[in-house]
Amino acid sequence: MNAFDFTVKTQDGKETALSAFKGKVLLIVNTATGCGFTPQYDELQDLYEELKDQGLEILDFPCNQFGAQAPGSDEEIFDFCSSRYGITFPQYSKIDVNGDNAIPLYKWLTENTKFAGFQGPAEEILNPIVEGMDKDFRTNGKIKWNFTKFVITRDGEIAGRFEPTAEISAVKAKIKEVL
Repeated sequence: MNAFDFTVKTQDGKETALSAFKGKVLLIVNTATGCGFTPQYDELQDLYEELKDQGLEILDFPCNQFGAQAPGSDEEIFDFCSSRYGITFPQYSKIDVNGDNAIPLYKWLTENTKFAGFQGPAEEILNPIVEGMDKDFRTNGKIKWNFTKFVITRDGEIAGRFEPTAEISAVKAKIKEVL
């Protein structure tokens, strides 16, 4: 099984197969519009503009599971992201990334990776919050917060997981490695 075996819902609720991206490098990210990490949309758009012609696709999955920071409909979220951050990469229907209602793609991602740890000043803020939700958060693959990123190879394999506090330069380096 790999990333290209899954289907996801577009913003208008239609099922679409990720197999359409075979041969591309994917950056899959769960996002939120009201999070302290929301300005990462600027970095993601810059990354997309720089590397899309080399085969990068960013797949944006809004998620409201962390602090209810992605309120609104799919259309409202897209309007916010496109007008405020100018995103041009695909944004999909709002999803759950953890729990019984997690979409199969995210179940596969979290079952095949481990939490990489928070970095920098946000670590002291996020660790107690996340521990309150999941006492074993350091030892499992569940998504801990908004803007967790997965790099997927052209063959659909997971090349790396990056927590929201990881520097975009580290994400970019991994993408360039597999491009």
